[in-house]
Amino acid sequence: MAIDDLLSQDEIDMLLRGGGDSDASDVDKLKDAGVRPYDPATQHRVIHERLHALDIINERFARYFRMSLFNLIRRSIDITVTSVRYQSYSDFSLHMPMPTNINLLAMKPLRGTALVVFPPSVVFMVVDNLFGGDGRFVTKSEGREFTHTEQRIIRRLLGLSVDAYKDAWKSVYPLEIEYLRSEMQAKFANITSSPNEIVVNATFHLEVGNLSSDFNIVIPYLMIEPMRKLLTGPLTDVNPEEERDWNKRMAGEITHSEIELIADFVEMDARVGQVMALKVGDVLPIELPDIVSARVDGVPVMKCEYGSQNGLRALLVKELVDHSLSPASSSSTSRFIKGHVSTAKESDHD
Repeated sequence: MAIDDLLSQDEIDMLLRGGGDSDASDVDKLKDAGVRPYDPATQHRVIHERLHALDIINERFARYFRMSLFNLIRRSIDITVTSVRYQSYSDFSLHMPMPTNINLLAMKPLRGTALVVFPPSVVFMVVDNLFGGDGRFVTKSEGREFTHTEQRIIRRLLGLSVDAYKDAWKSVYPLEIEYLRSEMQAKFANITSSPNEIVVNATFHLEVGNLSSDFNIVIPYLMIEPMRKLLTGPLTDVNPEEERDWNKRMAGEITHSEIELIADFVEMDARVGQVMALKVGDVLPIELPDIVSARVDGVPVMKCEYGSQNGLRALLVKELVDHSLSPASSSSTSRFIKGHVSTAKESDHD
């Protein structure tokens, strides 16, 4: 190696500094241009679609849960949906008070785990009202665990919320909600594979007398993503009882609707020229089939034999094509005469 190929001490120092002033100036230019460093492991997913059906489900849940809580503590209760946020699980768990009652639920057939989170203020509020309190003496958690009595009330509270949430989903997509376990710290209730995974955080505001607090229902977005089209579509908040009555009335109206039943005896293939050349007195030879097809609005509904009954032309149902139609009664077919029906003109020649 020639002496000219060796690096000078200044050049070696520049390499050790990582490129010298020129690299620093390049970084400054990138910052001025608004370029930010990108780390795929820490990027948040952006949800552009609003799950409208989920908003209706949350409203129904608030209404059903309010009625259930009233039956439990016998006091006027107000539950409203405060917000529905799409955020990373790390952001949600960062603002969770300690200790907190975190309940893990399976929502079959969906894959994944959801959370129902009751902060200490909600638990103490229900306990206070259940035992006749009026909110004058506020209980502080002070970092302690819940007592056995409080845990029993939490289980009753969770049972009511699970039943209400199941009923709220029933008209959209029936779910079987199963309790898995409870935790008091968010790090033991990780329901996502990554801290940056998006969850749907529904916050509900609970008011009882002078006391109020919030609780949450958290669902991983990947858990409900397979039914995204169902949840993004418009959904009306219809009372199930009213919907059943409407369906019953509609079914009654349909059964009394008049339709036209047409029996096709024969079909012939002909050219346009042949049809245009027809004149009065021409004879078209045909072969009558043994079985004719009866249609409603062009749709085959039954296959029949043709004949006469009580001097009238009649059809005898042999096979139903559309099984939603009522089967024909066979009690009146004893006098059915199968085959050709003579006309008045033919009887004069006999």
